[in-house]
Amino acid sequence: MLTYAGITLAAAVAVPLAVPTQALAGPWDGGSCGSTGKWVVCNADDNTTAPGSGAHHSDSASGHTSKPVCTVKKMEPQPPPDSMFWEGKSSKDGAVYQRTCQNGPGGAPIIDTFVADTPPGAAPVDPAVVAQQAVAKMKLAGPEIASPRAAGTYIVGVPMWMWVNKGPTTYGPNSASATAGGVTVTATAKVTKIVWRMGDGATVTCNGPGTAYTASYGKQESPTCGHVYARTSAANKGGKYAVAATSTWAVDWQVNGGGVNGQFTETRQSQTQVGIGELQVVR
Repeated sequence: MLTYAGITLAAAVAVPLAVPTQALAGPWDGGSCGSTGKWVVCNADDNTTAPGSGAHHSDSASGHTSKPVCTVKKMEPQPPPDSMFWEGKSSKDGAVYQRTCQNGPGGAPIIDTFVADTPPGAAPVDPAVVAQQAVAKMKLAGPEIASPRAAGTYIVGVPMWMWVNKGPTTYGPNSASATAGGVTVTATAKVTKIVWRMGDGATVTCNGPGTAYTASYGKQESPTCGHVYARTSAANKGGKYAVAATSTWAVDWQVNGGGVNGQFTETRQSQTQVGIGELQVVR
């Protein structure tokens, strides 16, 4: 940490304030900080003095120390890599911040700098939250239902084949990255199962997109995802069953350049309607 006593230094040696006058042990750790835009405003505890003057109880007549009001701001632009402000560190360790406290010796502002991976008063970045932001960029949607078709005609007792079209936003895999507070997380999402609610009270869970039907299968049941209706949909609203397909997305995420990782799930739903009739026998 580099510290400057602004007015006193300028009067004594007539050099710019950017010349260091004293090194402190570490960043400000007394009082409380709150964010106000790009700045963080800090108020010291009653027994905390301004950086550079030492932490001790005041011996002043009032019986307590005044609370120095400090502001902290990330230096923009950041110093070059060989600058003394990095104190032997680099941008991999975070960023250089400048703190100004208003009640230095003789009323002069005290300015100091330090390197930190997050600004004082800022809450630690939760990489799982950043992963959620990455998922939001993917625009994940419900399954793209290929069968059953809303315009199709299906028969009681005849096996129905259900399947979906695979796309990056409807089935995956899909990847995106997001950054917050210097933490970059890359997330990858893909569908692991689709639960079909068939409208007749039945639920079918398919661990894949399903198998597309071709005429060569005849009246076989689907080997991966199918259902057989036992009654017509004539008594239902509009004469059709309301079908809902809910996909479960498994999201794996990892912090770039670090060993922190995790997983969570998301769900998306699509709906369609299907008409089920009876085969009429003409005698």
